[in-house]
Amino acid sequence: MEFTEQLARLLPHSPEDQIDWEQIGYLLSGTPFPEMKNTPQNPVYHGEGDVYAHTRMVTGKLTETPAFYALDPVRKAELFLAAVLHDIGKVRTTRMENGSWTSPHHASTGSLIVREFLWKNCGLCGTPEAVSFRETVCSLVANHMQPVYLIAKKDPERKLRTIAAAGEPARDFSWELLCMLSEADVTGRIAADTEESLTKVRLAGVMAEEAGCLKGPYEFPDPIVKRAYLGGRNVLPDQPLYDDTWGEVILMSGLPGTGKDTWIREHLPSLPVVSLDEIRERRGIKADGKPGAVFQAAQEQAREYLRRKQPFVWNATNLYREVRQGLISLFERYGARSRIVWLETDLQTRRERNAGRPDAVPEKNVEKMLSHMVPPLPDEAHTVTWLCV
Repeated sequence: MEFTEQLARLLPHSPEDQIDWEQIGYLLSGTPFPEMKNTPQNPVYHGEGDVYAHTRMVTGKLTETPAFYALDPVRKAELFLAAVLHDIGKVRTTRMENGSWTSPHHASTGSLIVREFLWKNCGLCGTPEAVSFRETVCSLVANHMQPVYLIAKKDPERKLRTIAAAGEPARDFSWELLCMLSEADVTGRIAADTEESLTKVRLAGVMAEEAGCLKGPYEFPDPIVKRAYLGGRNVLPDQPLYDDTWGEVILMSGLPGTGKDTWIREHLPSLPVVSLDEIRERRGIKADGKPGAVFQAAQEQAREYLRRKQPFVWNATNLYREVRQGLISLFERYGARSRIVWLETDLQTRRERNAGRPDAVPEKNVEKMLSHMVPPLPDEAHTVTWLCV
């Protein structure tokens, strides 16, 4: 039975239904879920005890609400799973600091754990439905604290729209779901600031509605405005801008064996390609050898195209946001319009394609990439396209 079917059987149908935590534990085998019971929390904010106790309270609060049962079955499953896993990152990040337990970056760490589990253990990859389910849960986990802290942000309206943009690849993700999770999170604990935090969450929902992004991504007039606004420029989100770009540079992104070379040959046959694999092959460098020299050579080749205002494709895995940001910044400094194309496929197809490469990447290395990768989000370039191949 598929993971989503198993999960659906565990969902409560009314507030009176009991959650079967033993079965949930079985379902989440392969995650650090059992370690939640041994992960302490700061008693000032979590008088209920460890992370497991908090998780049960949060899930209970969520499944008490009529709004939860009003959701369609898929969104209900995504939100329920996000509640169960929202603090799983604390297992890896909790430490004692200045006499108190703290868990820095546990939300982003948790989203990495969830993505790896859903991708590798549950096979949720390679189809639009799998992508939407997986990335909705990951986006909820990654952002579950944002409603509480939104009002303190320098530009909360921009933050709202930036986070809401995750609803493009994760079609079910929205501020509406996020606020439901966050409300359960702040009420599913024992602390003195519960009412204050609850007010902040509800205010975030009101602000999201006013900003036009409560139920989905904000609708920008065109990619130029979207890139400028989400990139932090002082522009209005609904006012068209002059497009002074001379052409588009495409940045490929995806695990080894996903089919990037084939996709380029089929869809972009006329564009020159800056390929890190080709540079390695020409220089006789193995996949894990001299990455700095290969990257530098690729940059020089890219600059030649950029100086000539020649659209091209940069072909590499580009699995990490900081790497993509550096490259997109290079392209845009030369006046190019940027596009990221993310490709993914099912587990077996990717393994077979990778094994058939002349210089196959060891599967243990691919799994390490998978455990740390963060697929591109819409705020990273003028256009971000997710494709299942």
